[in-house]
Amino acid sequence: MNSENKNITNGRPGHTLLAVLFVTAGVILDQWTKYWAVHHLKEADPMVLIDGVLEFRYLENRGAAFSMLQGQQGFFYVLTALFLVFALAVLLRIPMARRYLPMKLCVLGLCAGAIGNLIDRIAKKYVVDFIYFSLIDSPIFNVSGIFVTCSVVLLILLILFYYREEEFQFLSFRKTAGEDERETSAEKKP
Repeated sequence: MNSENKNITNGRPGHTLLAVLFVTAGVILDQWTKYWAVHHLKEADPMVLIDGVLEFRYLENRGAAFSMLQGQQGFFYVLTALFLVFALAVLLRIPMARRYLPMKLCVLGLCAGAIGNLIDRIAKKYVVDFIYFSLIDSPIFNVSGIFVTCSVVLLILLILFYYREEEFQFLSFRKTAGEDERETSAEKKP
């Protein structure tokens, strides 16, 4: 077994536990902040943190980001489930090498954001949003939205400037020339 394969297989249980803890911590933070928003902001005036820049104001979002697709909860359930299955498949294929840690963290951040909002959709039939940048008149969002947005932006930057194209071979279902040669030589052995 070469050193690259050792990186992929060794340490998986410990890394899995850390990944679960990372996502769980993100979901707990998201749910706690939404709980706080419901109890302190619902039916209250906006809470100005930095005048003209940042405030907290309560919103029940029955759509997606930027309140698109209002009332399409079934669609969001299916879309989130498909995304989480895809994310899990990608996480299981990402090599264990330290170089891939930023990519793993991005995928885990996306999972935490997706699960945080899915919990709201299932429990309340809407997502609690409360963070508003009045300086740029942004849509109102939540901590899950921060996880998703930051993860996507970082992932794009990593793809453009950090990883090389050949470093994404782990996502391919095609065998490399080296894998074909190893299988052929293994089949010839008695």
